[in-house]
Amino acid sequence: MRVALFATCVNDALFPATAVATVRLLERLGVDVDFPPEQTCCGQPQYNTGYRRACEPLVRRTARAFAGYDHVVTPSGSCAAMVRDNYPRIGARAAAEGRGTELADAALALTPRVHELTEFLTDVLGVEDVGAYFPHAVTYHPSCHGLRVLGLGNRPLRLLHAVRGLELRELPGAEECCGFGGTFAVKNAAVSAAMAEDKIANALRTDARVLCGADNSCLLHLGGMLRRRGGALRPLHLAEILASTEEDPWRPA
Repeated sequence: MRVALFATCVNDALFPATAVATVRLLERLGVDVDFPPEQTCCGQPQYNTGYRRACEPLVRRTARAFAGYDHVVTPSGSCAAMVRDNYPRIGARAAAEGRGTELADAALALTPRVHELTEFLTDVLGVEDVGAYFPHAVTYHPSCHGLRVLGLGNRPLRLLHAVRGLELRELPGAEECCGFGGTFAVKNAAVSAAMAEDKIANALRTDARVLCGADNSCLLHLGGMLRRRGGALRPLHLAEILASTEEDPWRPA
C-alpha cells in the first residue's frame, strides 16, 4: 500500500508539528508514508474567492504530485473537501466550456484516493484505538468542511474516546461555525470575530485544557483570540493528540 502525506500549505507554513505528528502516528500503525515534494496549495483560497480558472494549474499539479499512490492522507478536512468536492466541479466546468476533459480526468483519478486523517484511520486502516496517551481534559470543535462536506460524523470522537487518560468534554454549540471561513474572516472581520467569541465562550465553559480540532485553519482563528485573552485553554490539532504516547507525550510549548 503506497501512502502519501498531503501536508497542506497552512500546516507546512504555520503548523509543521501537525504534519510531523501525522507521519509519526501513521508509522506507529505500520504505514510507510511518502512526502511528494511537488505538492503545493490545493487552490482553495483562489476557488473560494471566485478565481476559479486560477485553480486549474493547481488541480493539474496536485494530481501529478500524487499520481501512483493508493491513498493520499491529509490532516485537513478543509483541503480534503476542496479536492473531493470542488476538483470535479472545476473539471466539469472546463469540459462544459469546450476545453477538453483533461481536468475532469485528473480529478476523477485523484479524488477517490484522498482521505482526511480520521477517515483513513477508521475507514481504511479500520482502527479506533491508535495507542495514544493524553492525560488531559479535551473538548472537540468539528470544522464546517469536515462536518458538512466530508460528513466525518463521529469518527474524530470515536478516536478521542479511545485515547488513554483523555477526558472528553462535550462542546456546547459544537456544530456552529467558528467564524474563520478563509477570506470570510478578512472581508467580514466583525462578524467573524463575534462568531469566534461565541465558540470560545462555549469552549471555556467546559473547563477543558485543550480545544481540539481537525483543521488548523479553525484553530489558527480561535487560537489567536485565545492568546489575546490569556488563560489555560490551548488549541491543538487532533493528530498531535493521537500521536502522543506515554513514552513520547505531548508537551505544551
